[in-house]
Amino acid sequence: MTSTSTGLVRRDSGETLRGRVAFVTGGTRGIGAAISRRLASAGACVAAGYWHGADAAEKLRADLSDSYPDQLTTVHEGNIGVAGDCRRVLADVIDRQGRLDILVNNAGITIDKTVAKMSDEDWQRVIAVNLSGAFFIAQAALDHMLERGTGRIINVSSVIGETGNIGQVNYAASKSGLFGLTKSLAKEAVFQLNRAQHPVGDGVGLTVNAVTPGFIATDMLATIPDKLLERIRGQIPVGRLGAPEEIARVVAFLAADESAYITGQIWAVNGGLDM
Repeated sequence: MTSTSTGLVRRDSGETLRGRVAFVTGGTRGIGAAISRRLASAGACVAAGYWHGADAAEKLRADLSDSYPDQLTTVHEGNIGVAGDCRRVLADVIDRQGRLDILVNNAGITIDKTVAKMSDEDWQRVIAVNLSGAFFIAQAALDHMLERGTGRIINVSSVIGETGNIGQVNYAASKSGLFGLTKSLAKEAVFQLNRAQHPVGDGVGLTVNAVTPGFIATDMLATIPDKLLERIRGQIPVGRLGAPEEIARVVAFLAADESAYITGQIWAVNGGLDM
């Protein structure tokens, strides 16, 4: 598996996700785009969600369609901060792709202010997109996956959900909330599978896990002053920022059938920041 000059990933020779359909929220830029590309390289048909940025969405769709013409790539516009839009977009993915095997809850926003300056809207908007949106998308996906008896749900949290950060109380709360969401959904998935007479057994199963990126070199960090960025690097044991592709590899691993014995877990990818 190697990267091309365009940033796309050539086909994974293992094709561990061949025949699977994956929906990645916020899947057209940054970490989300890297996840979409990595899942496509492993053989998955990819549905990428976005809100604004239609040009970037169309570019990703065209790139993946050109690179993997035998795999359907679709893009879906919707506001993850609105429950009705979450359900509409998820239904559109299933309608256009025919099924859903893998959900990656990656969409997220920041509105950074100190507690003293944070408005009601600043708090509610971040919680709505980062936490409530993940729940509403997962709720709809879980219903579909339970009918089929298999599935993967992977929530993208953040190291800030573990450590907290000045000026990010809303973001930290939303990302920390994903930990509880992940573990509770994982337990309920197994419970509901048994009720639906789809015992977990030795099969693919229906798992729910989370990935917690550390400081990753994306547009979200582009506005940080150089001095602050150097201080952040100095706090990371491996001495550098992470790459989006490093998050994508862990997501692809958790999405594979071979990861059926892993559920309800939080996977840190942060260069040792939490040691």
